Amino acid sequence: MKYLFDEVSYSCSKLVTRKYSTSFSLATKMLSPKIRSEIYNIYGFVRFADEIVDSFHGYEKELLLNNFEKEYYESKKLGISLNPIINSFISTVSKYDITDDLVQAFLKSMRADLYKTEYKTEEEYKEYIYGSADVVGLMCLKVFVKGNQQKYEELKEAAMRLGSAFQKVNFLRDLKDDMQTLHRSYFPNVNLKELNQNSKAAIIKEIEKDFECAFEHGILRLPVEAKFGVYVAYRYYKRLLKKLKKVPSSEIMETRVRISNPMKVSLLARSYVKYKLNLI
Repeated sequence: MKYLFDEVSYSCSKLVTRKYSTSFSLATKMLSPKIRSEIYNIYGFVRFADEIVDSFHGYEKELLLNNFEKEYYESKKLGISLNPIINSFISTVSKYDITDDLVQAFLKSMRADLYKTEYKTEEEYKEYIYGSADVVGLMCLKVFVKGNQQKYEELKEAAMRLGSAFQKVNFLRDLKDDMQTLHRSYFPNVNLKELNQNSKAAIIKEIEKDFECAFEHGILRLPVEAKFGVYVAYRYYKRLLKKLKKVPSSEIMETRVRISNPMKVSLLARSYVKYKLNLI
């Protein structure tokens, strides 16, 4: 009865999402039940890879990542894995034809986090963001459009821009941990140890352009099953950016901006009203 094992696998991916990200979990709950588990499956896989490179200090991270990647490809050939996170992911990959170039780009960026500490050029920066964030958006888009390749191509750029915006907000929010714990600097040509207001403003302007493109050319045109959930995530990250914008550049290294649970509920309620009034 493989379906029982698959159900357990899907439940594990859902649990990973709930434990690691209350905001993403909340947004995913706003998706149609028809596609919700597939997004949990994607998140579980990318979260485990990210945890290997970011959190498993004192362990052989490269070996763990190599084994994780090896098990994924071996399991994909077999059509099953005893690792429930990988098992649920290969199910979604197969069902929605998530191409291997997306998985490879993601794993390449995760592998870069094992040794690369500074991104000196715009090209390096964009390549990392594409692999660490944009392709995750594209994986989700594959699910949202349910195999409609024409729709996928129409929304592809916007999905990537939304992934980029989310990742850049994370970079700003996590500056302290990235610099002091992980010794990483992602923004090129910016002295993050002495971040000035002009440099911070330029980064924020770049993020705002990503958000604008993602909303106008992507979110508004998403299938109904996905639109509200993606909009909730968009509103959450927009609020994070708004709070980051108010933090002086001299203090941003000492502050980790968060959205309180009451504010999340408020954002959800207001988003729902707009959605029901067909304002999005």
